[in-house]
Amino acid sequence: MLCMFDVEFDVLEGLEPYALEEIRERLGRRCSLLTLLPGRLRTRYSGELRSLLQLRSVLAAYLVVTFDVPRPRALLGHQHFTRLVKALEMVRSLSRPDQYRTLRLSAAGEDSSVLTRLKETIAQATGLAVAPDEGDLLIRLRRTVSKDGWEVLVRLSPRPLATREWRVCNRPGSLNATLASVMMRLTLPSASDRVLNLACGSGTLLIERLFLAPARLAIGCDLDSEALRCAQRNLDAAGFARAVRLERWDATALPLETSSVDVVCADLPFGQLIGSHRTNETLYPQLIAEAARVAAPDARMCLLTHEVRLIERVFAQYADVWALINVVRVRTGGMTPRVYLAQRTMAPVS
Repeated sequence: MLCMFDVEFDVLEGLEPYALEEIRERLGRRCSLLTLLPGRLRTRYSGELRSLLQLRSVLAAYLVVTFDVPRPRALLGHQHFTRLVKALEMVRSLSRPDQYRTLRLSAAGEDSSVLTRLKETIAQATGLAVAPDEGDLLIRLRRTVSKDGWEVLVRLSPRPLATREWRVCNRPGSLNATLASVMMRLTLPSASDRVLNLACGSGTLLIERLFLAPARLAIGCDLDSEALRCAQRNLDAAGFARAVRLERWDATALPLETSSVDVVCADLPFGQLIGSHRTNETLYPQLIAEAARVAAPDARMCLLTHEVRLIERVFAQYADVWALINVVRVRTGGMTPRVYLAQRTMAPVS
């Protein structure tokens, strides 16, 4: 007999429909949507909680336990506290014991005497140390929507699902992995794809693409040798070292044959951490034109940028070779960049 759980997912704002799509594809009728809010999906799930840890488009997943109590102090009562500890033990059983060393209770007024006592009592019952900020066992406490009870949300993993185990090397401005996964899902990945990641950086797009499906060919190029070394380390950690070619190429002058690529992807420089608006004004048109040259008819291109006016002006300039089919506005890292999905037309590059 399968257990029924309330589960909540944190999602990047703007990606809720794509996260829900993945949840339905992976879990089918075992998971039904209860509430959809900006950055949050609340579901009813019947199945193994461990299966939720495989989701790639959500930031984090939480087990939700509702207590019909008027105030948090009541959670210290024997019956409620026993139920709470049982839920914590269930979550901890999903991972190796050594992955849990600290806990964090996140709530409004978390430094109050009642909540301080609650987290100290939880620490004593679990054998974990209380962390001042980020904890392995993350517990959120909040009122129910009806305001007549309290909800405890327990994160199902020691770290957010967006914190990938393969990321052993990081770079300034590295792409959020859940966003990378959604971007590559938009390209409708197929094992026959020849994939080209322009300005590949630390390899996030390539790695997330290969977790979705194998590829006939996968190439990452960047002019920064240090970025390529970082990408190689991440590819090694992900188990995809032999599946990807990394090349020190200029994205505006590629040594590739015309019409030789099925998927082009890039996290373009925004002009904040990397590059500048002035250089982007030259870079973007050249990159889009060169991508059109190497792209086969009907090839898909997925780009991320915060340079909205510039990229849309460039797409308008190249409307005869790139048909823009989807634009997704997303909130990440305090910014609101957009994902652009385009398809290569049959027209030759002028």
